Amino acid sequence: MKLTYIYHSCFALETPAYSILFDYYKDTKGKQGYVHDILLQKPEPLYILSSHFHPDHFSREIFSWKEQKENIHYLLSKDILKHKKAMASEATFLTKGDIYEDALIRIQAFGSTDVGVSFLLTCEHKHIFHAGDLNNWHWKDESTEQEVKEAEGNFLHEIKILKATCNNIDIALFPVDPRIGSEFARGAEQFIQQIHVKQFIPMHFWEKPELTLPFGTYAQEKGVSFNLLQQPGESLDI
Repeated sequence: MKLTYIYHSCFALETPAYSILFDYYKDTKGKQGYVHDILLQKPEPLYILSSHFHPDHFSREIFSWKEQKENIHYLLSKDILKHKKAMASEATFLTKGDIYEDALIRIQAFGSTDVGVSFLLTCEHKHIFHAGDLNNWHWKDESTEQEVKEAEGNFLHEIKILKATCNNIDIALFPVDPRIGSEFARGAEQFIQQIHVKQFIPMHFWEKPELTLPFGTYAQEKGVSFNLLQQPGESLDI
């Protein structure tokens, strides 16, 4: 399998039989790039997953692709339907606890500490977790102690649910967002403390990928492989 960083929280996962696209809202070159030039030109099925309706995780542009490619499967968080960003006929909608499964892939929706869901994908004998906006969004430098405590409790609750279902994740795509402040990697640290992760790939770092590197050192000290894909279009064989 090949994993390609598109932008922000968007990644493309490619196998010889199918491809999967997570949380698309723009391509590697804006309105053009890897998705348009490579993924949409492939004859194999394409699964498109969107974790929630926020405009940095979802774009209605994805539905226009049906005009050029027939075998696209849209698997979207149900909040996208709730916020009227899509119609019921346009996709399969998942909420926390739902499972989609066919002959190629299995997807289970888990919770988020923002809106929407996170995704546990099982394919090619691997467990791949895309967190969406699941994170410890505690904003410690500007929040009250109670707000920080509540945010952390909500996050750890969702991780506990995931751990009870799957405690071994081959690839974790997880936010390491420097906007949070001085402890912006706390959620990522807690994630690998609670869940056995083989490879950790940061996302949601906006234009500051280099700020994730100290967490990478921490992850490697914990026995977790850290792979930073920082340039749109950069790929990794997994």
